[in-house]
Amino acid sequence: MPRSNRPRDRRGRDDDEFDISRALFGTKTTVSKRDGLWNVQPLAASNAVKVYVCPGCGLEIEPGIAHTVTWRADGIMGEADDLAGRRHWHLHCWKIRP
Repeated sequence: MPRSNRPRDRRGRDDDEFDISRALFGTKTTVSKRDGLWNVQPLAASNAVKVYVCPGCGLEIEPGIAHTVTWRADGIMGEADDLAGRRHWHLHCWKIRP
């Protein structure tokens, strides 16, 4: 019989740990930059299906290129406004941003 690599039990594990959106879109983290707090979520190459313009370098992020999506975590206008202002960055451009 073939061997299964799946865990046999889920004792002591949180259901959030198995959230499908986390597996598809990556884990959201909060990062402190010079201008405040930012939510940062990586986007895998397989999920990148549109063309975006990176605000760091002004170049296009083509479909199929892994990149980072960011939005304010401490905006004064509320969470909905922060989400509407999210931007897609090249991985390198986000890392070198002050």
